[in-house]
Amino acid sequence: MTQDSEKLSDRVSRRTFIATTGATGAAAIAGCSSGSSSESEGDGSSSDGASDDDSDSEEMTEAEETESGSGAPTALESGGSSTVYPIMNTASSYWNANRPASDTEYWPHGEYGIETDKALADYWAGLYGFEAGGEEGPPFQFTVGLSHSGTGVEKVMNGQHDIGNSSGNVEDELPDRDSYDQFVDHVVGVDGQPIVVSSEIADAGLEGITGQQLKDLYKGRISNWQEIDSSLPDREVQVLGRVKGSGTRTSFVSNVFGNPEEDTTVANRFGQNQRLAQAIAQADNAISYLALAFLDTDGVTPIALEWEGTTYAYGDDENGLDSTSYPLSRDLHCYTWEGTSKKEAAVINMVLHDFGQDLFVAPNDYFTLGKRRQEEEKAKLPDQV
Repeated sequence: MTQDSEKLSDRVSRRTFIATTGATGAAAIAGCSSGSSSESEGDGSSSDGASDDDSDSEEMTEAEETESGSGAPTALESGGSSTVYPIMNTASSYWNANRPASDTEYWPHGEYGIETDKALADYWAGLYGFEAGGEEGPPFQFTVGLSHSGTGVEKVMNGQHDIGNSSGNVEDELPDRDSYDQFVDHVVGVDGQPIVVSSEIADAGLEGITGQQLKDLYKGRISNWQEIDSSLPDREVQVLGRVKGSGTRTSFVSNVFGNPEEDTTVANRFGQNQRLAQAIAQADNAISYLALAFLDTDGVTPIALEWEGTTYAYGDDENGLDSTSYPLSRDLHCYTWEGTSKKEAAVINMVLHDFGQDLFVAPNDYFTLGKRRQEEEKAKLPDQV
């Protein structure tokens, strides 16, 4: 990874209690989709409440973003991908806690060359002209719903979310559209999807598979572990995956088969990475793809993937999952619709800054953006005041 994630994770863990207790509405999980469905192709839509209908244009002023007669901006609503969720949910916890500048353990602005006496959210929102909330909380609340990528991009398009989180490209998630010009793609991190198995299979000696074996597994051409290696248990292979509409699945089939709509054969599909990781752990014969943030699930073990003559393995310094040539890497997206409002920009800018990359992206085991990509993404945001 591009950061010392172990050090950062330890530093962030000491702030967890403050972030959680201060995050009013930060984890809007009540609207999450159902966990799993045998061969289900449902869209896994969440039941997140619809946001107020904003035009979300760059020209929108702070006054235009306030609730009628309230004098305060409406809440910023984000939702979609369970892969992007850990990044944005951590960001919302920090934002909603809005700790003061004196709390340098939680808001280490000085470490990033930020000279301010403002609380955390007050500082980032202030860059776009919002008045400080101070002790009463942030200038506006930031909530994050949990469903999956297809739902996220649909809801941002329909005005139900301000930010649609997706781990797949919108072109792959909504393949039937004639134009994608109204979507603004903000890449906030990179995920290198690992191939994982139930720990019992790894303990039995499986260290890796080839790209062809991966294709055969997801086309139903391999059904027993001994077809992979005769030393493995004489046991049925349980091939698992995500539901259609999931950005994790879309990216996987696009990268492996060259077609985001490719049909695959699996024993069960799951609406969220969390549920999929639990199913792999609870089995003794499963294999699947997964998002990096969920590798710490007990009972789940990553294995190497040999692809076109190169073997990629989790933690490998030369050919790890952060390698630009790793075939299962994918960008993590936060989409806005018809431009990016100053309210949306305040949060996205925080995530794109080294501060957000270090505290929201890296500790969730995703790869941070390099300087060039950071600047490219920041250039998509409206001008600061």
